[in-house]
Amino acid sequence: MGQYTLPVFSKSYIQCIVQNMGVENNGAFTTNQFQPTIVKFVKGSYFVVEGKSDTNRFYILQEGNVRISREVDKITGEKESIVGPGDIIAAVSVMAGYSYIETAVTCTDATMIAVEKKQYSSLIRANIPIAVKIVQQFSQRLRTLNSVLSRLTISADAVSEPSHLLQVAEYYADKRKFGQALYAYQQYTVHCPNAANIETVKQKMSRLAPNVKTPRPSYPSNKMDQTYPSDCLLFAEGEPGNELYIIQEGSVKICKIVNNQEVILAVLRKGDIFGEMALLEDMPRNATAEVYEECKVLAVNKANFENLIKTSPELVARLTTLMAERIWFIYRQLANTMIENPLSRIYDVLFIQLEKERVPFNTNQPYLCSFGFKELAEMARIPPRDQENLLRKLFLTKRINIVNDKLFVSDPSEVLRQAEYSRRSVERNNAHAAAHANAAVH
Repeated sequence: MGQYTLPVFSKSYIQCIVQNMGVENNGAFTTNQFQPTIVKFVKGSYFVVEGKSDTNRFYILQEGNVRISREVDKITGEKESIVGPGDIIAAVSVMAGYSYIETAVTCTDATMIAVEKKQYSSLIRANIPIAVKIVQQFSQRLRTLNSVLSRLTISADAVSEPSHLLQVAEYYADKRKFGQALYAYQQYTVHCPNAANIETVKQKMSRLAPNVKTPRPSYPSNKMDQTYPSDCLLFAEGEPGNELYIIQEGSVKICKIVNNQEVILAVLRKGDIFGEMALLEDMPRNATAEVYEECKVLAVNKANFENLIKTSPELVARLTTLMAERIWFIYRQLANTMIENPLSRIYDVLFIQLEKERVPFNTNQPYLCSFGFKELAEMARIPPRDQENLLRKLFLTKRINIVNDKLFVSDPSEVLRQAEYSRRSVERNNAHAAAHANAAVH
């Protein structure tokens, strides 16, 4: 499996970056608003350490070589990578605003441009085409990481092509979610019109239609402001993607339907952007978006997107930040797959969700989650037969309860404590396994 890297820029582009950010060739500063720093590290310097939360700047390597490694390399099958001039280091963590997801150590003496997150926003305003290129490469990276996560958590590659729409429709029909099933069947007939079972599918649609209480609204392609009721599909995995969505109000559940099972990937809220990968890459949707709570969205198609990035560079900045958050989030999910104890896995998933919502862990301030225990258990890959027992164990601490079908955390610091214990256990197990492997070799 190839190493996932950020864009590699040529020397001429590094020159462009330097000039736009207020740094001359000799490292002296110009009068631009933000002034990045030219930094030098000697060979063997650990200038980025995985897990550290001091993520205030990323680096553009000018001279030298750097070794990059991640804890999740053990489960993705990746090896340490050596990066060189033109590579960007630690941008995902910095733009996402979370702890580092990699360790970087210099293999040689190295010279770099240190870029703060606020400087990145200024930079892309002056380099929109290149910023869009970064967004596209982030999108490709996300799709690859999603595929890795699917293989690890579902034990099979989920299909993302129009024929999969039938499986999605059958799943919702079995669950008596008639509106969702009808939409998926409709998309199947549109995108697989010559399928051998097309007449059977149309008959099923005719039987389902009278049972749909709230029809899914339909909007013209140039209508950006859209409103959808709860329990309807914005799109289904396998259908072509023509729009990305920005949530204005409400929430949306992102999931995959595999082997007649729903795998919840995320519950998105106001301000979140989704659906961009299909739009940017001209590929089918690789997940299903179901309205969790009635929502208002801004629907951006390709034509609108091209206009918006010219007139609203802050959209590109927001989209880049969001995709960095997702990449960071997937790496955390990959690390979660290394936790074998089910209750520990639940605590870690809950911690990831709270960290994603930037809930403070150093106070006793309670927090009401946007999801319930069922969604949490499914995100932690807990089989339905085990969920009730784990729910009882979770409630034993008396710091987690259910309020209006949502998880209520009265003391987030307890979640942090449990999650840290789980990670230390994984680290100890990995260390023991490595020691045994070395002993076997020698």
